[in-house]
Amino acid sequence: MLVAVAVGVAVALALALALALALPATPALPHALARSALLRAAVRSRRRLERGGSEVRRSQERRLRRLLPPGTATGAEAFRERHPLGPGCPGEEPGGPLPPLRPWALLRSCWSTDPALQGALLYLDTLRATFPRALAPRATALLSWGPGGPRAPAGWPLPTLYCTPAPAGALPSRTAALRVQLLFALRERALRVLEAGLAADLHDALVALRTGWPVLARDLALGRLSPQPGLPEGARDRLQALMTPDAVRATELRAECARGFEGIVRRLWPQLEVVVVGTAHGAEQLYCETLRQADCKGLPFYCPFYRAAGALLGVNLWPEEPVPRFLLCPDFAFYEFLPCPPEEEPQTVLLGELWEGREYGLVLTAWPGEYRCCTGEVLRVTGFHKQCPVVEPVRRDSQALSVRGESIPEDRFCRSLCRAVGMWPGARLVDYVCVESALLGTSSGACAPHYEVFVELRGLRDLSEGQRYKLDQCLQEDFPIYKSFRFKGSIGPLSLHLVGAGAFAQLREALGPPGPMPRVLREERLLQLIQSTIIS
Repeated sequence: MLVAVAVGVAVALALALALALALPATPALPHALARSALLRAAVRSRRRLERGGSEVRRSQERRLRRLLPPGTATGAEAFRERHPLGPGCPGEEPGGPLPPLRPWALLRSCWSTDPALQGALLYLDTLRATFPRALAPRATALLSWGPGGPRAPAGWPLPTLYCTPAPAGALPSRTAALRVQLLFALRERALRVLEAGLAADLHDALVALRTGWPVLARDLALGRLSPQPGLPEGARDRLQALMTPDAVRATELRAECARGFEGIVRRLWPQLEVVVVGTAHGAEQLYCETLRQADCKGLPFYCPFYRAAGALLGVNLWPEEPVPRFLLCPDFAFYEFLPCPPEEEPQTVLLGELWEGREYGLVLTAWPGEYRCCTGEVLRVTGFHKQCPVVEPVRRDSQALSVRGESIPEDRFCRSLCRAVGMWPGARLVDYVCVESALLGTSSGACAPHYEVFVELRGLRDLSEGQRYKLDQCLQEDFPIYKSFRFKGSIGPLSLHLVGAGAFAQLREALGPPGPMPRVLREERLLQLIQSTIIS
């Protein structure tokens, strides 16, 4: 009986998706059919997740067998004895390349455990349950950059959700890509969802709105794309062919921007229900907070997925909670964890052996042949869903500051910096990045090793020596080991630099896609770029 139901859902899914692809000019009916079939498959995925959460150990052993070569002795203990802890994992790739939409290949959705497909189905199911009108056709705008090819949006199996043409995200320039995508989003007044690959993408797109709304309004009114750097003429012609003049919408844009930019997102799109971001923790958390307090005021932020080392690992089933939490899916990877703080002889624990409230370093086996990779990600267990841990990402070990072995974590440094900025009247932190003085080479002179910090502020155009010292003082108060090294002269005084507006957008362009921006720069070319933007 269950097999018959699965086959029936699979056939309906394939037929609906084939119809959606075959009839792009009349999207309403194909969209409704495809959405219905995908949501049926999503219900099955949710049931599989619930079953897996009730038998974590068995699910993990099953996943490990799929990752090992045929005939290999299975079992967690034998696996750990055979394979030592590996080096760091490859870099994170939020979203990944856009998968080809082949309807019959999606038949596997009823029984496959492919994380990308199952994650997307769970996203659609969660979105439907919490924001029922969010799955309307062409009611989602996407802001994301992938010059090698479009990145996969959260709802990629249902492309009729999106009003943004995929080629707009594949332009060679990040600035041009975000501006073009923003223009297509502005054409749709009835948006329900605003989705961004990274919170920084949404932040920079809205900065472009603040600084360039007159030109955007003119383009809307004329139905054209203004020439700009990074927008090839051929791509411009193809994208412009998708536009039509809309003088009414252009007038609305001018009127709302003239009123100011607090809450501008909700005013431009009055039916918007949620802002979806690919990453909302770590380096991206600062942008989320900035957006919540100003441009996106009053809107919930939903980060649906947790990824590490290019692998999808967890899903967020609680979209209305302000702090994202992720259920680690036992069928997505084989997980191990190193308790924090690290022990002298580290021994990993398994997915079913974690304790609520504790922090763990993530060790991952997600791909055949890449076993027991240390991701450098630290997670805090906030609870459990059946037997599956629910986690909150805390920090990335690779972004810790250390010039004398002191190791100041990314999350705690950010708190100290925010506390120091709070002592500067009228100032608000927009962005920051750090450098260890060793990267400066001979230009650092004969002074002791120290930190160089580059900040972009709003409401302050210059920094006094007293203000600069406040950050060093906060670090000494928050980190006794740093204070000890400062007292002994082993670490020199921190150097704080103020950079001009747009400096970090340039830095993100130079970094390239697709991951979050590092908070500690380790490349000389990036250091030279940020140094060239110093204004104080």
